[in-house]
Amino acid sequence: MAKDYKKMLEKAKEVSKNAYAKYSKFHVGACVLASSGEEYVGCNMENASYGMALCAERNAISTAIANGEREIDVVAIYSPNMDDCTPCGACRQVIWEFSNRENPCVVVTEVNGKPKEYRIDELLPAGFDL
Repeated sequence: MAKDYKKMLEKAKEVSKNAYAKYSKFHVGACVLASSGEEYVGCNMENASYGMALCAERNAISTAIANGEREIDVVAIYSPNMDDCTPCGACRQVIWEFSNRENPCVVVTEVNGKPKEYRIDELLPAGFDL
């Protein structure tokens, strides 16, 4: 897959600055590449009722869905708080739901300033569909 992961990580880094992380102070940004070629960004948004928080990955995917997308190819995730910021379990399932089974979505994080790539079926080996 010849995608510009560095460019996507830069977009994720930029949007992570907009995170509303009042409680955890853990900022995350995500950039989603839809199968159409369009990119969508999102950041995490916390709430005093912790269960109502929204992760950056799901925020970006929701924006893609709201714009008519139904399949994603890549999710780039950046956090200034840690290297190799992989998605939580809920985000892994959402990424699985919207990835192409024949060419599973790639999740990219930054490690020591360089992109690191995972296939979603590596991160969620038993994802499920209805």
